[in-house]
Amino acid sequence: MDDERRPGSGLETLLVGLDAACGPVFDRLEKRGAELPALEGILADGASGPLESQLPPWTASAWPSLYTGTNPGKHGVFGFLDYSGYDWDVVNATDVREHALWELLADEGKSSVVVNVPVTHPPNEFDGALIPGYVAPDSPTCHPDGLLDDVREELGAYRVYPRHTGGEEASTEAKIDEYRTVTRMRGEAFRHLADRFSPEFGFVQFQTTDTVFHECPGDFAALQAVYEAVDEQVGEILDACDPDTVIVASDHGIGKYSGYDVRVNSLLRDEGYVETARGGGMPSWDVLRDEQFFDDEGGESGTDALLERVMSGLTRVGITSQRLNAVLDRFGLAEFVVAHAPKAMVRAGTERVDFSASTAYARSHIECGIRLNVDGREPDGVVPADEYEAVRAELIDRLATLETPDGKPAFDDVAPREDYFHGSEADDAVDIVLVPHDFDQFLSTQLRGETFGPPTEPYNHKRDGMVAATGAGIDSDASLAGAHLFDVAPTVLASLGLPRGDHMDGEVLDIVESAGERTYPDYDGQARETTDEQAVEERLSDLGYME
Repeated sequence: MDDERRPGSGLETLLVGLDAACGPVFDRLEKRGAELPALEGILADGASGPLESQLPPWTASAWPSLYTGTNPGKHGVFGFLDYSGYDWDVVNATDVREHALWELLADEGKSSVVVNVPVTHPPNEFDGALIPGYVAPDSPTCHPDGLLDDVREELGAYRVYPRHTGGEEASTEAKIDEYRTVTRMRGEAFRHLADRFSPEFGFVQFQTTDTVFHECPGDFAALQAVYEAVDEQVGEILDACDPDTVIVASDHGIGKYSGYDVRVNSLLRDEGYVETARGGGMPSWDVLRDEQFFDDEGGESGTDALLERVMSGLTRVGITSQRLNAVLDRFGLAEFVVAHAPKAMVRAGTERVDFSASTAYARSHIECGIRLNVDGREPDGVVPADEYEAVRAELIDRLATLETPDGKPAFDDVAPREDYFHGSEADDAVDIVLVPHDFDQFLSTQLRGETFGPPTEPYNHKRDGMVAATGAGIDSDASLAGAHLFDVAPTVLASLGLPRGDHMDGEVLDIVESAGERTYPDYDGQARETTDEQAVEERLSDLGYME
């Protein structure tokens, strides 16, 4: 690979990823008088509109769909965790079983610079440079080897995750300052690498536009500070790189939840499908907010570790988190404790799903569905293979008409997985897909006394994100009606004069002229590797995703 600057070559297409960006967020920022000249210029000069996300509309699965142009049934990533039987590992780039855009471009003689895109660690080799994003370690392997050391030497510092202080809750001011810092790191790193490698394609992603909602829910001053910091970096990239075409896209939207937590495993337990045990168990990635932050070595406060041991002791004599919850609920304290108790303490004393003994269960709210424990597929399956369809149909019928306490439907759709996923990896999807009503109900895997409860987080993911494009070859008057997450990759290819891949599930958006369709090389990339999940878990749980 030639990593020297190629005189005369320039950035043809820049893809800017804004996690969780959507129309309602920009409307809120406009009302606040936020100064976003770069982003507003792109919106004003080009075409823009909603971008429908996939199922599930969560970071770890949605970004691979965006950068491969395929559904999770083809690329293979359905959430933050990859499961093998009842065991699990945090996903990484070796779980993505389709070519990323930059790999396809390398086969066409075009180089790329990719910064901070989720689920790109460890990177494959290609012509260009890549610094991984979300779910990577804070000092990730980059491409080419030694790249991160070079970036840190040149820029002074670079890290994947915002760093807050110790094991104590950071102030909002400290969080905002750190959001600005890591946002600046993305922009500086991208500009440095674009200057060094002179790529035809650039992709820079900003995660803080999502993080701020999870860590500072309802704080619109913090939201404004984050977007203004992102806009500053986008503006400097545009000035430095002068791309011919700019595309801005998000993986999903975000907004206020006013519905209920739908505790799927509580319902399945009451219906006789879920068996339970006490303590430990598989992480559910549901939200039990614990504002702890970890350095590269990780670590937990002494107080939290002591509370975990105490809760474990109580569990051995029959006192679970749920029993404590019943007492606390009488005093109106249950939801406060769930929101603030250390996760390790709660997990140590929680009645949990006994996956190997259950007929059906929800492993993670992010998967948006239910898994059956099938004999011959799971290690201790209890559902005979010849009864699979009957059990699944029975569950679909029971859940399809479920209503919340205020009489609203719990789900917009309850369907077999093949209605949403297709491809070589589709068998790893949930067996029954649950689509929360208006994404205003929150799927939860918690085992609590009731099926329905107040939403665990006031803000969370919505189905509609956004897309905007401007520059050479972009028809700003063309319609973006029906634009889907899967359409981004084929549209990027078309902006570079290249055909859509016939393996892709998306189409070229009308804003750019199609270059036709062709067959690209089959994926034959890296063998699947395991992740150092402890360090990654701790950082991702800072956002409240993991019990």
